[in-house]
Amino acid sequence: MSGLSAIAKLRYAPAIVGIAALALALLVMEFLIRVDVLNRFIIPMPTQIFEAFERVIVEEDVPARFLLTTREAATAMALLTVTGVAIGALLHRVTILRLACETWIAAFASAPIVLMYPLFLVIFGRNSTTIIMMGFIAGLPPVILKTIEGLASTRRVLIDVGRSFNLTQRQLFWKILFPAALPTIFVGLRLGLIFALINIVGVEFLINFGGLGQLINDLAERYDLAGTYAAIVFVILVSVLFFALTERVERWLRPAD
Repeated sequence: MSGLSAIAKLRYAPAIVGIAALALALLVMEFLIRVDVLNRFIIPMPTQIFEAFERVIVEEDVPARFLLTTREAATAMALLTVTGVAIGALLHRVTILRLACETWIAAFASAPIVLMYPLFLVIFGRNSTTIIMMGFIAGLPPVILKTIEGLASTRRVLIDVGRSFNLTQRQLFWKILFPAALPTIFVGLRLGLIFALINIVGVEFLINFGGLGQLINDLAERYDLAGTYAAIVFVILVSVLFFALTERVERWLRPAD
């Protein structure tokens, strides 16, 4: 028990436990496939996936594809941050506008946006702009809704203190409302990133254009299961990269925490 307590106090304890849990899950999966509980023609063995990494990286130009998908996700994320937070702040500020639009935005979040890709192809063409805009539109609702929620849930006492110092509306927003809403806003940004990345990779897959989505499509059509799963791992790495980045930005904006 003392050893476990010491591990729990480590700074990187969550990461260590997470990696250990993942390794255990892979070992269990390997065993189940080898004893034919899981169909190896549908799910390749983890050892085969690891062996496929070198081949996929060398033969399929993964670094360039990884950078392209990362660049598309970064552009969509920047658009989400600026536009989503601005629209959320506007809706919080104008009550009648929020009452008119908030439920529509929530309904839009549940719509299968990826099915709109033919329309975006007509508007923007078969290029990265279509993929970026699909990711941007798909990730916009959670950012807007969480921005509204964060600003609306600011404690009334903080707003009253700001008014007691005769702060202007602009000062009240930047010095009190926005800092208090940051944790909730970043929740919205992470959710928006999830929706955006799913749609970015999905559209790359559907229109067979650049990035990791096209690679997954190519490998799947060749029935290269190990390579397909290896390519999916690179998509997960893109997500991990952006989640780590948003966490660092949040800590930078909230140094007191």
